Amino acid sequence: MTVLPITIYGEPVLHRRAQEVQEITPEIRELVENMYVTMDRAYGVGLAAPQVGVGLRIFTYDYPDSGDAPSRGVVINPVLTLLGKVSQAAPSRAEESEGCLSAPGLNYPLKRSEHVCVQGFDLDGNEIDFEATGWFARIMQHEYDHLDGYLYVDRLNPRWSRQWKKTQKKLGWTEAGNTWLPGVDPDPFGHDDQDETEEG
Repeated sequence: MTVLPITIYGEPVLHRRAQEVQEITPEIRELVENMYVTMDRAYGVGLAAPQVGVGLRIFTYDYPDSGDAPSRGVVINPVLTLLGKVSQAAPSRAEESEGCLSAPGLNYPLKRSEHVCVQGFDLDGNEIDFEATGWFARIMQHEYDHLDGYLYVDRLNPRWSRQWKKTQKKLGWTEAGNTWLPGVDPDPFGHDDQDETEEG
């Protein structure tokens, strides 16, 4: 199993609609295994294939408070349906901020639906059909967006979008070619520092 480099915002694969998986091949199985390893090494709760440079409709997730759904899994060729409306109120910085492994080290608030339905297939070709609420619903929407070529920063309201654009330009993420490697590069969200504190 291999930790894969995670693509950063300027990479074109992140901004294209990913293609459906036609067949679950050994290569697809290997990709999913490596996505799990990469997600775990990055301390992520989800990872979409475009984030590791592969334009296919696959995402993995790991979230213990998942209700009746498996707490860890992969969804292939997902279909996501909003079961709750998205509020038009201003998002809460304290309670509704998201981060993304492809915009590492940043977080901005974003309104999401509190209730969604997810359908698709697992790695054995079995049908998946579950509902997600609360933060788990947010994770599902975040990962699904990746498969349609959107990052959460593309959906920010005008106030936070202006801040993101300034930061993006400052960090040089308007161009392709930027990646980071979990477990090798310093963790952009500070988990390495937490580990040192816990150990020391």
